[in-house]
Amino acid sequence: MGLLLIILGMAVVTFVPRLLPVFIIDRLTLPKWMHKWLRSIPYAALGALIFPGILSVEPSSPVIGVIGGGVAALIAYFRGHILLVILAAILTVFILQMWLI
Repeated sequence: MGLLLIILGMAVVTFVPRLLPVFIIDRLTLPKWMHKWLRSIPYAALGALIFPGILSVEPSSPVIGVIGGGVAALIAYFRGHILLVILAAILTVFILQMWLI
């Protein structure tokens, strides 16, 4: 019984902070600069998640991951389809690994 109460308590504690913004955000009028800043957070978070992976693709030669990430960034910059970006980065890293190792 005690374990069930702990689990229910943890569920409530994590659910409430996720639910409150749904009701509050519609009533707020944010300044333009804050709205712009909030829209850029997903890109910053994605970069923080991807960049360490780029450097650790091949631990003995991190330049392989950097080149693969550069190819992906270049294709994405020119608005290439997401599948093309992913496949080009994978293919670049694969070819460089076969060529250098």
